[in-house]
Amino acid sequence: MKNDYLKGRTAVITGASKGLGRAMALALAERGARIALVSRNLDLLSAVAKEIHSAGGQAEPFKADVTDEGQVAALTKGVVAKLGKPQILINNAGINIRKNVTDFTLVEWRQVIDTNLTSVFLMCRAFVPHMKGQGYGRILNMTSIMSHVAIAGRTAYAASKSALLGFIKALALELASEKITVNGISPGPFATELNKPILDNPELNTQFISKIPIGRWGKVEEVGEMAAYLCAEEAGFITGTDILIDGGWTAQ
Repeated sequence: MKNDYLKGRTAVITGASKGLGRAMALALAERGARIALVSRNLDLLSAVAKEIHSAGGQAEPFKADVTDEGQVAALTKGVVAKLGKPQILINNAGINIRKNVTDFTLVEWRQVIDTNLTSVFLMCRAFVPHMKGQGYGRILNMTSIMSHVAIAGRTAYAASKSALLGFIKALALELASEKITVNGISPGPFATELNKPILDNPELNTQFISKIPIGRWGKVEEVGEMAAYLCAEEAGFITGTDILIDGGWTAQ
């Protein structure tokens, strides 16, 4: 594939201000895509946009809470007005609250479900009509190893990510005739803000790494490269599935 195989494509990426979202934005921009960077933190988004511009790419920051129906509608109008109809949508916004189920409040439960699952529905409902009719489209939803296995204290997170798998399969079938593929990427242990409670605890960190067959945390760039490939023309026969990138965690 050519290095600029996404030239002329517009990609919308949520949770793009840091971590995996930032890595995917950089990877797609490097391949020539115009990036609509979305999160609730405009300052961090602007920094990512500046980084992309400095490397010769194109990016626009858009502040939005993707769990809010009204803000998603406004975001959609803004992206189409500034960058045109997108062909790529990456739903990456996510949170994790680590608690035993009996300690969860309903507000906390809904916060996890709304951020990790409902936001994907809202974004797809808003952007899919603009993606149809182009003969090409890519939707990537960030699932998790918690879509396949579990750890105690992750009930809300595991529930949201497991449900996302069903959403991916159904939507892939809905959009197959439009040549829009829908897939998940299931990261395992990556050194991101989401795993800061483990990274900041030396004992927990050592225990965690001992459970990873590869023997290290994942690098965010590895997810960026995977996302870029799944957006390529050559990945057009991959749809309705989930790609695990977990250092062997779920193979045990």
